[in-house]
Amino acid sequence: MAAKIHPVLEEALLPTTHRRRFAVYGLLLLVLLCFMLDVVLGSIHIPLKEVVAILSGHSSENAAWVYIIEKIRLPKAMTAVLVGCGLSISGLQMQTLFRNPLAGPSVLGITSGASLGVALVMLSAGSIASIYSIKELGISGSWLLILASTLGSAFIMLIIVAISAKLKDNVVMLIVGVMIGNITISVISIWQYFSAPDQIKDYLMWTFGSLGGVTENHLYVLACVVLIGLFISFSSSKLLDALLLGENYARSMGLTVGRARLLIIISTSILAGSITAFCGPIGFIGIAVPHLARSLFNISDHRALIPYCCLTGTALMLICDIIAQLPGSQTALPINVVTALVGSPVVIWIIMSRNNLRSSF
Repeated sequence: MAAKIHPVLEEALLPTTHRRRFAVYGLLLLVLLCFMLDVVLGSIHIPLKEVVAILSGHSSENAAWVYIIEKIRLPKAMTAVLVGCGLSISGLQMQTLFRNPLAGPSVLGITSGASLGVALVMLSAGSIASIYSIKELGISGSWLLILASTLGSAFIMLIIVAISAKLKDNVVMLIVGVMIGNITISVISIWQYFSAPDQIKDYLMWTFGSLGGVTENHLYVLACVVLIGLFISFSSSKLLDALLLGENYARSMGLTVGRARLLIIISTSILAGSITAFCGPIGFIGIAVPHLARSLFNISDHRALIPYCCLTGTALMLICDIIAQLPGSQTALPINVVTALVGSPVVIWIIMSRNNLRSSF
């Protein structure tokens, strides 16, 4: 009679592809569940039966419920999906480009650069551009804000890339990125000091971060921009694989490192810049999700890691949005606060589990 294998050992002996398949199915179910909960939960109670009917295209006797689902909750949940995908891929690309496990849009100052671009528009006292973009189109819907935010993030990232060419130490590079971010925040603070009170109030409300400010019309704009950034990222997956093994190896494979860096900068700037312009600065998702995806799927191939990060980032962002709503309450927490509470333990785990950051990548 054959001896029985312990269940834990039997699970460990399963082929890696099977474990990844189970992880993908589990994440897909989690995403669907969290998406549904994000639409169902809110300050106004709507029966689950009515929510399903509205989402399936059937009419409801309560017109207010239809408006809340179609115009507020559904766009917010879809925005969470786009934000989770975009920020997680931005963090993945930066960690690969700098070969630094703690690199991310919020840590290396990329988000601060995007905020500087937004401040350039919102705090420009008396300018026609500021009045038009904020009062007519709204904070979330201005193409001018998207352009300014993307250019601001690209400017800061170009500075960091230029410095990283001379500094080969990952930890030192991380410190330099934090300092550049602090300088950017200081410039914004000085600008705020000399701005009008109404402009300061609008800008401070924007910095808290929110997924609910994206209307149905603006959602199409955000989706188009994020999809462009994701397409560039996926098309550069082979470049990321080569850069992960070092620049010398990439050059030996015939890769033009400068061109690869520029492509990654463009993609990261589009993703981080557009999301920051629409939803405000959202931290920790870009740092935490790539490590969660690597640990969950045990893979480093970016052709597979990019969609895995999108799936993991979507699940985490939807969970954060559910927590931010405080179900049963009239209060909604700023999304930036919740992502920090969820993402910070992951970053602490990264530091504690990897004592030597230089050998992490």
